[in-house]
Amino acid sequence: MLPEVRPHLSDPLADQLEHQLGLARQREAGDLDVQCVAGIAVVAAAHSDGYAATGHLLGLLAALPAPTEEGERFWSELWRSSGTAYLLPANIKASVLRSLAGEGIELARHILSAVDEMTPPQRVAAGEVIGQALAESDHFPDLKTQVIGELWLRDLELTAWRVLHADRRFDDPTGRKAFLDAWSRA
Repeated sequence: MLPEVRPHLSDPLADQLEHQLGLARQREAGDLDVQCVAGIAVVAAAHSDGYAATGHLLGLLAALPAPTEEGERFWSELWRSSGTAYLLPANIKASVLRSLAGEGIELARHILSAVDEMTPPQRVAAGEVIGQALAESDHFPDLKTQVIGELWLRDLELTAWRVLHADRRFDDPTGRKAFLDAWSRA
């Protein structure tokens, strides 16, 4: 599940294309040669971690039971086992919808707060609830539900971190030069 691409989200990429490849924003696509297209692909791939991580975060949440009447039992068990209401659909709905529109930062912060609030026993219990739901929906009868749930929680936590990290990372010429200078002296 990928978030929408909105013009304001592509502005940093346009800046990078202009800086790295010297491409003007108004340049026509018909004027591009193969080498230029390859350069655009490289810059876009290097620039897309936040977008890809937000999409992965949404995909992880989509694997859980839907926040409908049928999924109500799962969500209440998750709340009881995890000790946190941060992950309840009512509390993350607005963040999920913003993430679908390409703004994953708030959802990532929300998820990291939820994981941080859990004690180790609560995390184990939440992993069991999540693993049970995933085992039922994805038909993993030969895997332990605790293992599935813990892997899902770890993936959720690391993906949320990647969303935050990608958002704070920017590549301006001054910062890049300072980075290069520091590593050249090391």
